[in-house]
Amino acid sequence: MAQNEKSIVLKVSLIVFAVLTLVYGIGYLFFPQKLVELSGSEACASGWLRWSGGVLISLGIGSILAFRNSEKQDILILTFAMGTLFSGLALLYNLFFEISGNTWFTVLPAIITLISSALLWWGRFQAKDIF
Repeated sequence: MAQNEKSIVLKVSLIVFAVLTLVYGIGYLFFPQKLVELSGSEACASGWLRWSGGVLISLGIGSILAFRNSEKQDILILTFAMGTLFSGLALLYNLFFEISGNTWFTVLPAIITLISSALLWWGRFQAKDIF
């Protein structure tokens, strides 16, 4: 029971990460040009965005699998935590130094990914006994 209580933050963060990556992954895989249009950015070749949709979907599926069996998943969870941290920092860099398109299409994902990163790091720290 105590082990279950310690991993609750990790479980919640894995679900948040799964939803985040699956939503973005489906968007980038199936509707990349629509997302570009909504953001107000210049048009680009869909292939440059579409491949990342597949990667995001696979990360979302990996997060669901880690949620189902969190034991000995430290490397995978560390990868998710670093990925969201670097993505959030890249979005902040873009916001402050390379402004393009609708600002909220950069601000909102930056906030969401950094919160997701913080949750993953916190959950990983609290659940270190199961790794």
